[in-house]
Amino acid sequence: MAVNYYDVLGVAKGASEDEIKKAFRKLAHKYHPDKGTGDEKKFKEINEAYQVLSKKDKRAQYDRTGQDFHGQGQGQGGGAQGGGFGGFEGFDFGGASQGFDFSGTGFEDVFSNIFGGARGAGRGRTKAGSDIQVDIEISFEEMVRGVKKEMRLRKFSRCEECHGTGGKAGSKETTCTQCSGNGQVRRTVQSIFGAMSQVVVCDKCQGRGKTYAEKCHTCHGEGRVQKEETVAVDIPAGMHDEQTLSLSGHGAAGEFGAPAGDLFITVHVRPHAFLVRRGDDIISQYAMSFTEAALGAKVPIQTIDGEMIMKIPAGTQPGEVFRIKGKGVPHLQQYGRGDHLVTVSLAVPKKLSSEEKYHIEALKNLK
Repeated sequence: MAVNYYDVLGVAKGASEDEIKKAFRKLAHKYHPDKGTGDEKKFKEINEAYQVLSKKDKRAQYDRTGQDFHGQGQGQGGGAQGGGFGGFEGFDFGGASQGFDFSGTGFEDVFSNIFGGARGAGRGRTKAGSDIQVDIEISFEEMVRGVKKEMRLRKFSRCEECHGTGGKAGSKETTCTQCSGNGQVRRTVQSIFGAMSQVVVCDKCQGRGKTYAEKCHTCHGEGRVQKEETVAVDIPAGMHDEQTLSLSGHGAAGEFGAPAGDLFITVHVRPHAFLVRRGDDIISQYAMSFTEAALGAKVPIQTIDGEMIMKIPAGTQPGEVFRIKGKGVPHLQQYGRGDHLVTVSLAVPKKLSSEEKYHIEALKNLK
């Protein structure tokens, strides 16, 4: 039975992009193999579902064909109704495929799963490393100033013993006897369309065309090993909450020296006790007394850079906003900063002394 990607992420079929992203982050954080609640198989399912549902074209194709195809069975011919079935590279139908085009119907992935998948297969098609997604939390102050963080990741890394080749040091490299150095082989399979010939990556040399007499004992011939690594991450000033950084080539190492995937780091900013970010401005509140509002005053304001003195003019009304230039959040990867905006309110005392009441009464009686 086909896996329902919406069920995997726990969202409805009509879920928004934001809902899908939030569901993925929550589940990925829970089931990451490095966590105590980690589950590698579940994590892979979650990542696979997100890779499809997070991309508009793939999601549309999945909604259009993925569930229907698996649910209705392969024997139905509905998939052929949209005309043309050509462009199915890697397969030879012996002339029977003239005029057929599977492109855009979702059948490419289906056949890839059935026949071992090598559409456009060729020499050197070793499996690249997977991307890794992690979360990191920083303080409000670190968001404003920028910070360098170190992260410990357990992932596939290039084998240092064989430098990713998979062969034992000093072992003789020879031409693959199975593919004769081509990196690919042709095989014939029986399908609902009859006998079909497909070009696939050679499973003996993994598409390299070369093999080693002895495999590396450290990585067992895979060219990579799983271990912990420390990754230094420079988080620039001005990052938004839940914004993602990408580090090219810092994901999992590929097989047999293939390129590594990328590392995606989602930044979460802890809220400040009394400062709030709005765009690149910082917002705070100040409760002024009646005398400060009526007579004017110079009052201390706490900014992200420390205490500053702000002037309140005489006659200031509650709700007015004062701007402290250049004391906001730095513009991300640009020069300059936003401003600090202070909204003033009127602090009305709940209890008054006899003397205070006397003076206020005197003010009331003034004409």
